[in-house]
Amino acid sequence: MFQRLALAAFGLVAASVVSAQDGQWKEGTHYFKIEPPLPTAQADKVEVTEVFSYGCPACSSAAPKVAQLKAKLPANAVMTYVPAAWNAAEQWPLFQRAYFTAQALGVADKAHDDMFKAIWGGGPLAVVVNGKVKTPAPTIDDVAAFYEKYGSKAADFTATASSFAINTKMKRADGFIKSAQVESTPTIVVNGKYRLDGRSAGSWENVEAIVLYLVKQESAPK
Repeated sequence: MFQRLALAAFGLVAASVVSAQDGQWKEGTHYFKIEPPLPTAQADKVEVTEVFSYGCPACSSAAPKVAQLKAKLPANAVMTYVPAAWNAAEQWPLFQRAYFTAQALGVADKAHDDMFKAIWGGGPLAVVVNGKVKTPAPTIDDVAAFYEKYGSKAADFTATASSFAINTKMKRADGFIKSAQVESTPTIVVNGKYRLDGRSAGSWENVEAIVLYLVKQESAPK
């Protein structure tokens, strides 16, 4: 039931579909303005950010759709990811640490899709089995062993995972999520200024259309 509700919230199962053309999307209904705007890392790019967790079943189901959106972004836009950590029971803090560690070691993109499979496809990092939280839960050592096939040595991974730099990135991610008023995953943030999810958009097709509309809007000469 939880997974179905989560998927419905992002428009990945039957949901009301909003029919609108470019320019008819309404701020405050289909997407929400973030005040004050959040700083972005790349001044020359429009940043499209997915707030997600590897431990989130809706994010796992949405991953192929997010990849399609990424492929449709214009050359002046870039997809980024901010992992959430609010669900400690299903190891979200661990997976937040894992993402930033893999990113620091240059293997996050290569392993991104497979991380979902390792958690939700019956792989070695599963957190829920037969509808129940798995015990014992995966550890950072388990995650480090998983990333070895992508070229990261387990010892390097665990050492990096506990570093000051990773702890700082995790705190910044938590701050970004709080400032953007993100309450569920997956949520999309466009250029630090706008937030939307499946409930506001009505369907994944609408999420994609709204994101591309907002990217176009952000790309227009100021």
